Amino acid sequence: MTDSPTTHLRAVPDEDVEPVIPKMVDNPNLPDPKVRDEKRKPVLAGWLTNRRDFAATARHAGANLGYATLFHGVRIPVYAARLGIRSPRGACRFVASTNRWVWDREAAPLRDFAVRTEDVDEYMRLAKLRQGRIRLRGLVTLVAAVFGLGFALWLYVLAPVYLYAFAAGGVLLLGLAGQQPDAPVIGPAVLKTELQKMTGSIVLRGLDSIGNAKISAAIKKGGDMNGLRFTSEIVRDGPGYRADLDLPYGVTPEDIIEARKPLASGLRRKVGCVWPAPDPTEHEGRLILWVGDKPMNETTKPAWPLLKSGQVDLFKPVVFGNDQRMRDVSVTLMFAAVVVGSIPRMGKTFLMRLLLLIAALDPRAELHAFDFKGTGDFSALEPVCHRYRAGEEDEDIEYVVQALRELKDELRRRAKVIKSLPRSRCPESKVTPELASDKTLGLHPIVVGLDECQVPFEHEKYGQEIEDICTDITKRGPALGMVGMFGTQRPDAKSLPTGISANAVLRFALKVMGQPANDMILGTSMYKAGYRATMFSRSDRGICWMAGEGDDPRIVASAFVDAVAAEQVVARARKMRDEYGNVTGHAIGKGPETTAGVDILADVLAVIPADEDAVWCERIAARLTGLRPDAYAGWKGENVTAALKPWGIKPGQVWGQTDEGEGKNRRGIKRADITTAITRRDADRAAA
Repeated sequence: MTDSPTTHLRAVPDEDVEPVIPKMVDNPNLPDPKVRDEKRKPVLAGWLTNRRDFAATARHAGANLGYATLFHGVRIPVYAARLGIRSPRGACRFVASTNRWVWDREAAPLRDFAVRTEDVDEYMRLAKLRQGRIRLRGLVTLVAAVFGLGFALWLYVLAPVYLYAFAAGGVLLLGLAGQQPDAPVIGPAVLKTELQKMTGSIVLRGLDSIGNAKISAAIKKGGDMNGLRFTSEIVRDGPGYRADLDLPYGVTPEDIIEARKPLASGLRRKVGCVWPAPDPTEHEGRLILWVGDKPMNETTKPAWPLLKSGQVDLFKPVVFGNDQRMRDVSVTLMFAAVVVGSIPRMGKTFLMRLLLLIAALDPRAELHAFDFKGTGDFSALEPVCHRYRAGEEDEDIEYVVQALRELKDELRRRAKVIKSLPRSRCPESKVTPELASDKTLGLHPIVVGLDECQVPFEHEKYGQEIEDICTDITKRGPALGMVGMFGTQRPDAKSLPTGISANAVLRFALKVMGQPANDMILGTSMYKAGYRATMFSRSDRGICWMAGEGDDPRIVASAFVDAVAAEQVVARARKMRDEYGNVTGHAIGKGPETTAGVDILADVLAVIPADEDAVWCERIAARLTGLRPDAYAGWKGENVTAALKPWGIKPGQVWGQTDEGEGKNRRGIKRADITTAITRRDADRAAA
């Protein structure tokens, strides 16, 4: 119980128990931490120092002014007629008020009071004062009448048009004097809007409506005693209002985010206008409430800065969208794997294409774009792609498998190159911008995008191999200059393997339907923390939660670049690549090196004599190279393992003799497994 700034611990008296002496818990000599957090207010308002916010505020004010001008302009004839009708009443009021002024009627109560109190001296003083006023005011009225009449006669003779104008003006002025206070002729422009100026009472009303007991209690008690208070004035911030406030003790911004719809109802705004968020620079009880003039999906977004000009360095942040306040949001693609997920038709493929366009504008980058939807959404990227495929047929999957095998070999080569470099060039054992720009090392950025990645992962023959290679790219690729992007409309453990979802750094969650999908994309417990992609509506296309760029997830609307605009960006990227000398692979008509036309099972069986039960993988690779140099040149033991894996053949420990005669156990293939696989394959073909 707390009765004063000093808190005591009290014990309940008992006859059989010795009383406990109260103990002081607040030490008066406890030193102050001497920590002062001074935060200076800006000299100028935020919207005056930010060009985009200034433009938004100016547009908002200009639109209202223009609408009001148009509204009243078209009603001028109506206003003139109404004022003319009220002019006789105005004339009577003018004559009456002039009469009261001339005869000093306003002082009549004072004179009457002096008469009733029989104050002779005061009455005589007031009467004398009245005579002077009447004389002066009467003279002014007479001069004005004579001058006005003479001026009117002069205009009538010399310029009658001006007389009509003055008369019309006089009639309108008399009409203004004749209008009723509760029915003015010229009222405010009726703007087609339901918005109210954001005030503190409206904000508190909205917070009270979410049903949080601590917030409601704090509002009823006045706020400050429970920690609820505004920390600054409510201001215009871009196309909306911003309110900063401390929440009651024990309440966090996540509690407000979870109740966004009731909050919007209390504020009388559409839910797409209301965006509560924490303040990462302050304590955990600070709330930033931003309320837009329009929903985010209805606000005109600025054009993508790289749409018509500019070059990209993938090692640096690049603008790819805007937040609720239409401020630029950047993303850094290097040293990260990317996961994009949503239900169909929410802008997932457009977002992936935008990220690939960003990569295309770095002339050093090598692009691998695979569209398993098969609709050609990535077709605009073909002129700059090293590897490209659209479709889900067997030949498409085989093409992708061969391309991924190349990437697996490339990962291995890059690891060896980085290992061989001195610490002075590669201090952190990862690709740096300087290393990526050195063409002799071949450590340029490689960006791999798989849209609808659930299709290859679930392939009966190659699914496991594709998953293994993509998981390797996700885990080891970022340090070796390789970026993997995976998009799916069915984010579950089967469509998006745990090895990928758990190691992805950048995560983009557009609208999803439930908590499992939300947490599969954004990360474990994100739904519970209030970051919920389920809150987006079907009209919120291109709007997503972005996690991984910064400490906390944030709402982002990706820039909209349609197919025509994408082709223009790619044309510019192709020109940059021509100048840099990085147009390779599919862009010049070359596909991946394949073993097409080669029967790997028959060839392996041919190099394992009947008298050998099992042979080491490395020896099989050497024998295959001797059998078909054109098809198997450069093969090693791991190539044999990867080529046989789709047929269900796994290597095991095989005892053998080295060239020096030393016995050792190494990974090898059993001849019986090869013959079994051939028999099964031939039976499947016969059945088909």
